[in-house]
Amino acid sequence: MRAYRWVMHGSGQAMTKVAMDTGGTAPGEVLVAVSGCGVCHTDIDYFYNGVRTSHPLPLALGHEIAGRVEAAGPGAEEWLGKAVLVPAVVPCGECDLCRRGKGTICRAQKMPGNHIHGGFATHVRVPAAGLCAVDEDRLAAIGLGLADLAVVADAVTSPYQAAVRADVGPGDLVVVIGVGGIGTFAIQIANALCAEVIALSHSAAKLEQVAHDAATLNLDHYRTSREIKQAIVAFAQDKGLRPTEWIIMECSGNTASQELAFDLLVPGATLCVVGYNIEKGHFRLANLMAHDARALGSWGCPPELYPGALDLVLSGKIRVADFIERRPLDTINETFAEVRDHRLTRRVVLTPAG
Repeated sequence: MRAYRWVMHGSGQAMTKVAMDTGGTAPGEVLVAVSGCGVCHTDIDYFYNGVRTSHPLPLALGHEIAGRVEAAGPGAEEWLGKAVLVPAVVPCGECDLCRRGKGTICRAQKMPGNHIHGGFATHVRVPAAGLCAVDEDRLAAIGLGLADLAVVADAVTSPYQAAVRADVGPGDLVVVIGVGGIGTFAIQIANALCAEVIALSHSAAKLEQVAHDAATLNLDHYRTSREIKQAIVAFAQDKGLRPTEWIIMECSGNTASQELAFDLLVPGATLCVVGYNIEKGHFRLANLMAHDARALGSWGCPPELYPGALDLVLSGKIRVADFIERRPLDTINETFAEVRDHRLTRRVVLTPAG
């Protein structure tokens, strides 16, 4: 097949490769030849854990997409031939919410792999609105290929949006919980914004990966959240940081870690919920009131923030290659199983070209 997509038919059922038609690009739409598409834990929840997609099955999953515009409909011709990132959540750009800068809650938004066919394919049709152009000269200068940038479309931009909303900057202490596909980039983003960073995880191997970028705390060495908080207080004192206004970025998508994040609130803290989780947790909401703290969700990232996140990658302030692994798209079923079983330490990018 010249053009194909791997589609999900039902929960846990093997995805199958089906031919797709690449003709008939609609007005305001582009056809992107996919260079790479990252595997996110949200995809795993769609595939294994019964989370429903907005588009009926069968559906191609995948929302971390980098590629090249191969065809463009009327009104989108300027994108033809360009290397691009596709936003993980594409707002309509026209409604009242979008006009007021609230595109992440646009009710007409399109998320590839949820509302429309996604990037586990050779090609994907997406709205041209919100595309982020890639400077290929800068990309080549840092030794990356276009496929490597796929993770920027979610794993980088989601914590970047959280950091921007939390106003991370010099003098701040940023506590990142979970050192997986999102947490590794959250750490580097906080570093790039000149904050002090401490990373928390149960995985010694993952902590070792980020030791260059952050102080590390192995959660297996502590019995209670109080002990963990005391260790962070000691770190802050040693660094001459404020005991207040910590920025806590929960990136694991794990219930126990989300409960820990809530327990770590201090006066004036900001809790950024970046990791995705379908399970319920137990939280003492009075912590928010008593500490005059705030909690921020992070759904997608506004397209207008993508250039800033991409610039951090192209300038070398965020290292992508150290934390990803390329695999052929035809390994999708085996790869999903490995991600589900937590057998990987890097985020996988699936590439149609192999």
